[in-house]
Order: sequence, then C-alpha cells, then structure tokens
Amino acid sequence: MKRVAVPISNNRLSEYFGGCSYYEIFEIKGQNIHKKTYELPDISDIRELPIWLKQQRVTDVIAYKVNSQIISLFASHKVNLFIGVPQSTSETLINDYLQGKLESDKNIIEELTN
Repeated sequence: MKRVAVPISNNRLSEYFGGCSYYEIFEIKGQNIHKKTYELPDISDIRELPIWLKQQRVTDVIAYKVNSQIISLFASHKVNLFIGVPQSTSETLINDYLQGKLESDKNIIEELTN
C-alpha cells in the first residue's frame, strides 16, 4: 500500500510545499484509491515536515516547489518526491500518478538543482 501526500492551496497543488493550506493524503491499494484524508501538520519548522510525513506513513509526495535544502531529509526518511509537477487538482495529479504520467517542469528542476 502507498500513501501519497499532495500539498493543497486554493483547491490546487500548492506553489510552495511548506506554504500550503493542508495536505490531501491518498491511500492507494494496487491501482485504486482506497481512502483520502485531509491533514494539517502541527510543526514550527519546515525541516520537520519529512518527519511528520513519515509518521503519517506517507511514501510519496507530489509537489511543485520544494526547498532544495530539505530534499535530502526526504531521502533520509525514505519519502519519494515528485517535484516540479504542474499545478492542478489533486484528483488529476493522483490519476496521473496512478497511470505513471506525472511529468516535472524542467525549469523547476533546474531552479532547484542550481
């Protein structure tokens, strides 16, 4: 089973990972969405977010922009990041995720890696 988190602002993928209104967490069994929950972490430092997500049993995160300094924290907690994904509704993003069609914006990737 996978648990995929999507940071949401204004009913769409949030521009900034740590600045979202809440997270939609999808529990996926096989190729089907089993359950969807809404969570808001009670954390004071963005560097605590990978720990909180791991505690929520999140395996994957779909994001637009992520602070490049915390990317290694996600790796150390074995949480997969899909970065630079176009801002869309969570339903569209999860369907693309399930079909293996998530695509990253190359400009965002370059911005984060330079």
